[in-house]
Amino acid sequence: MIAKEWFRSARIQQYLLEAEPATWLVMGGRGAGKTRLGAEWVNSLVRGFSPFASRRHSQIALVGETLADVREVMIEGPSGIATISRHDRPRFEPSRKRLVWDSGAVAQIFSSEDPDSLRGPQFEAAWCDELAKWKHADACFDMLQFGLRLGDRPRQVITTTPRPVPLLKRLLADPGVAVTRMRSDDNIANLAPGFLGAIRGRYGGSVLGRQELDGELIEDRADALWSRDMLEAAFVAEAADLRRIVVAVDPPASSRKTSDACGIVAVGLDAAGRAVVLADATVQAAKPQDWAGAAVRLFHRLEADCIVAETNQGGEMVTAVIRTVDPAVPVKAVRAKRSKWLRAEPIAALYPQGKVLHAGRFPALEDEMCDFGPNGLSNGRSPDRVDALVWAIGELMPDWSTEPRIRDFL
Repeated sequence: MIAKEWFRSARIQQYLLEAEPATWLVMGGRGAGKTRLGAEWVNSLVRGFSPFASRRHSQIALVGETLADVREVMIEGPSGIATISRHDRPRFEPSRKRLVWDSGAVAQIFSSEDPDSLRGPQFEAAWCDELAKWKHADACFDMLQFGLRLGDRPRQVITTTPRPVPLLKRLLADPGVAVTRMRSDDNIANLAPGFLGAIRGRYGGSVLGRQELDGELIEDRADALWSRDMLEAAFVAEAADLRRIVVAVDPPASSRKTSDACGIVAVGLDAAGRAVVLADATVQAAKPQDWAGAAVRLFHRLEADCIVAETNQGGEMVTAVIRTVDPAVPVKAVRAKRSKWLRAEPIAALYPQGKVLHAGRFPALEDEMCDFGPNGLSNGRSPDRVDALVWAIGELMPDWSTEPRIRDFL
């Protein structure tokens, strides 16, 4: 009955409007609906259902991390092919490692542990599940490509939670690969009550949470000053009693809408002499009054001691703009004489020593920190958040700053 067909309950992300792409990569968080999508895709190919297929397919490959994963997740799992099939329900023949439909369609199963098993067989289509976990990913995927040689347009769908493995990055960089991204939150209607609230309370904003729940591909830059592991080790749930708090501002060079963001970061100093990152209020502001207002609001919210403002780009104008928002706010001006990299190096060295903590998750700031190399950010933009962080920590821990002591209050 049509009332039971998947399209009545599927989300728009689980359909691809582009007609039959050769390779469809679906990246998503845990419970986002990736397995159900892959199973329905195979079901539609066998039955010739639009929009996944315009004709029936009869030779299909199912490839998972292990043969057990193929059977227990892709075939017999709660969202597996056999479980969701309507009408022509396939039967699994474990001795022959295949799934068979009464229509004559056959899906052979393969493991990433044995790439050579893909030598010889040929297919019209393939479903690859959890590719980022495959044991011999490149060899297995390459062998599969040689086997996709039947029919008028061989095709494959890849469903996976992202991890920064070379094969996945290669696929993402391929303009011929159609990419869909899904978050665990998108599928909340089909998850156990309270699951997402509990799991986000524990992992929300962390690298693990962003990868496993939001489906983000997160990786370290080899020559970056900071690493993800370093930042994870610095995380604390809340800040202890603080002796000082400063808000640092790295203003943009201009007020154009295309200009760099204004870095605004607050850092405190605890009783043990450790710097504690408290907030990242960076704004993409078109007007100086916008970023100045954001900095002053953060200053008052945290009851900070002062605003530290870099004046290389605007000179005394930077302090004057802050004064127009609140003339009573203490402002310290700083002027950089060394490169951003040289100023950041000693601050980054404090992290492995446990001298800097992060009282919360700051994804945008942490992304910038882990992408800041000797030649700047990989996208060519200015590291505004990093610069503000460096100025704030340098003010609280001057012995670790490469710049001369900050000038008196202006």
